[in-house]
Amino acid sequence: MTQKTSALNNKNTSWSGRFNEPVAELVKKYTASVGFDYRLAEFDIQGSLAHAQMLGAQKIISLEDVKVIEAGLAEILLEIQAGQFEWLLDLEDVHLNIEKRLTDKIGDAGKRLHTGRSRNDQVATDVRLWLRATTDQVIAALKKLQLSLLDLADAHFDTVMPGFTHLQVAQPVTFGHHLMAYVEMLNRDGQRFTDCRRRINRLPLGAAALAGTSYPIDRELVAKKLGFDGVCENSLDAVSDRDFAIEFTFAASLVMTHLSRLSEELILWSSPRFAFVDIADRFCTGSSIMPQKKNPDVPELVRGKTGRVYGHLTALLTLMKGQPLAYNKDNQEDKEPLFDTADTLLVTLEIYADMMRGIAVNKENMRQAASEGYATATDLADYLAKKGMPFRDAHEVVALAVRYAVDKKVELSDLPLATLQQFAPKIIDDVYAVLTLEGSLNSRNHIGGTAPVQVKAAIARAKAALNL
Repeated sequence: MTQKTSALNNKNTSWSGRFNEPVAELVKKYTASVGFDYRLAEFDIQGSLAHAQMLGAQKIISLEDVKVIEAGLAEILLEIQAGQFEWLLDLEDVHLNIEKRLTDKIGDAGKRLHTGRSRNDQVATDVRLWLRATTDQVIAALKKLQLSLLDLADAHFDTVMPGFTHLQVAQPVTFGHHLMAYVEMLNRDGQRFTDCRRRINRLPLGAAALAGTSYPIDRELVAKKLGFDGVCENSLDAVSDRDFAIEFTFAASLVMTHLSRLSEELILWSSPRFAFVDIADRFCTGSSIMPQKKNPDVPELVRGKTGRVYGHLTALLTLMKGQPLAYNKDNQEDKEPLFDTADTLLVTLEIYADMMRGIAVNKENMRQAASEGYATATDLADYLAKKGMPFRDAHEVVALAVRYAVDKKVELSDLPLATLQQFAPKIIDDVYAVLTLEGSLNSRNHIGGTAPVQVKAAIARAKAALNL
């Protein structure tokens, strides 16, 4: 949208009659929000239409005025969508800009629109309408990313890789199983946003400045017209509450946390020392001095932008912590961090969904890494425990066997049967089936386990939950 700004005399503001001198130019620039809250314009018009229709239904204004207001707002919406609306700095914010333009178009009927409301409940309504729509976009974007992960997991449900703890080789898992961990994280993220949406979807309009209004308004009618689940039931809280913005930013921070973790893994896995995956060239850049470099810029920026979103959460919490009831000008500072959080999250989800479809997997390198580091040591301990040895004793026996193998620079599966029996006579030749990577994987055959059959089942459940 192309935006224009210009200045007016102070006499054109909605509140100038109280003052003896115009606002200083620097103060205008410092206090104005139209430079960023203009993005609420379409939602402001939605709220104004519902408010005007309610005023008409309650006979607070005439039905003729309602029709004129509707027509004027429809014209203004077209101007905004075409980038032809002139945003005026002296009018401070999106609300006064639209109201002034409406009055210029339709006269006194435009002045009657603000009957029974304040900018305090108006902005709270606009932000909730915008955030509700944005939350729906986020939920859809989360599902799109999950689908990308599910498709990649399905292609590698039995691809062996090392599972790590402390970034040390722990036990064999499948790459599909590893990816499904992130699908689970995104499931929780989706649930959080769905839950958050319920608290966003309450109507503040009708609270007016802070105490309600003396006009016989019908708040439930406005809520129904705007698709809200109900109204905010305390007028003081309605205009001053920003919990919903903080909650959205917290949920966004957790999504970014999860994607930052995955980013760190992609960065490690794509390095030559791991060489587990290759990220498509379109998500990477080169070096200005080292011609061989292929830098994973997108995952690195996701890590960095995670800190940015955390900062917005801290800013919003700090913004609210010292405010007495009800509305304070401080709350103007809620929008930029909220807007940037939403923008950052949505573009990150979009690019991640595409990037995961461009991941090439090096199965051989993954398997080789899983075969090193004594990843099946726990399987040997379980093998002994199943033969009657207390697990703690079995753990100690296997630890000694691992130390021996380390000294010999071989894997446990390379040790002769006679050598293994020196550590535990219970061991017989069936042990080698246990020490294989496939044997280890297949033994974890329960819900949540890494057995390929269970990974397949988990993928099927996840796709069913997403209605795919």
